[in-house]
Amino acid sequence: MEYIEQLGANAKSAEPEISALGTKEKNGVLSAISAALRTHVTQIIGANKLDIEQARKNGMSEAMIDRLTLTEARISGMADGVDKVISLPDPIGEVIGGSDLPNGLHVVKKRVPIGTIGIIFESRPNVTVDAAALCFKAGNTVILRGGSDAINSNKALVNLMREALKSCGCNENAVQLVEDTSRDVANAMMKLNKYIDLLIPRGGGGLIRAVIENSTIPVIQTGEGNCHVYVDESADIDMAVDIINNAKTQRPSVCNAIENILVHEKAAPELFRKLSEKWQGKVAIRGDEDTAKFVKVEKLADDTDYATEFLDYRIASKVVKSIDEAIAHINRFGTKHSECIVTESLRSAELFQQRVDAAAVYVNASTRFTDGFEFGLGAEIGISTQKLHVRGPMGLEALTTYKYLINGNGQIRS
Repeated sequence: MEYIEQLGANAKSAEPEISALGTKEKNGVLSAISAALRTHVTQIIGANKLDIEQARKNGMSEAMIDRLTLTEARISGMADGVDKVISLPDPIGEVIGGSDLPNGLHVVKKRVPIGTIGIIFESRPNVTVDAAALCFKAGNTVILRGGSDAINSNKALVNLMREALKSCGCNENAVQLVEDTSRDVANAMMKLNKYIDLLIPRGGGGLIRAVIENSTIPVIQTGEGNCHVYVDESADIDMAVDIINNAKTQRPSVCNAIENILVHEKAAPELFRKLSEKWQGKVAIRGDEDTAKFVKVEKLADDTDYATEFLDYRIASKVVKSIDEAIAHINRFGTKHSECIVTESLRSAELFQQRVDAAAVYVNASTRFTDGFEFGLGAEIGISTQKLHVRGPMGLEALTTYKYLINGNGQIRS
């Protein structure tokens, strides 16, 4: 049996046990995982340093290295995320519908685990723990395939989680890591519909498209974030500058960071003057000719720039004549992730939220809040940018399905 198929068989074999665990048992395992993370910080950081050293040798950008880096604070944050999942209500077994039919049949619609979930992701090793904790709490087994750039970090994290499972008397194959990071094995994983019930890619556009195009397993499209802030003509410019700065620079390598600024022509002179004072050249701007009238641009922007998820200290900009032009631009170039309008007009706010096609649409707030933890869902499995079966930050409920349970007393259909 091929390597990846063996992982699939292991996960499927563990499914019945994991799906039958009660809330107390699952929370006990998660508590052991949280404790292991806090206890083995030095070990985790040591493994992570190997990945960072290799990343620098490979010429990875500093923004992407930040995405890869684990610090004591970030590891503590990962453990806090697991603790948050423990505190969340267990969705499994929840009755979400039902009825008594005229023929006497009693129908109950109940929430159940999906089964085995595959996660294919890049760089960020915190995904390893977030994904495993959420999948496990929702009664699923999980197969994790991270990128080669985080392999040492991921091995350390998964080994700790498997040891925690084993110490609690649970099947350690509830959580498995694909340690062979070759493209061939990744492609084979995408075809493993005999064992994997759902595949979730987390990463850049190239990864997501590769999974969508090659998978024979149902896929939830997540992650790619070509996000915008539109500064309306009525905007409070100081507020707009603060929002743009936070959404672009607080952590530019994540999917809910913005990649585009759209500015109404009446707001453009003051906005670009104050934004230039704020950034002092920290962020390179690729703008249209009207943008270039107010601020130094790295180059004149074209459609490729407007469609690019930079994940770096670079942004595209366009001056628009109306909110309608801004909305049309967003719906053309956006990835249906997170979009923002800064405005003092109730009409503009309502129009923007109604007509922009995205999972999260903000008025006067940074797009950086599109996050499962911030939305009160606990650690998230990803941000779904599609419309079926979930959208936006995906918490526990997104990792469940349902079944109908029907009880009768001898009914037959005529």
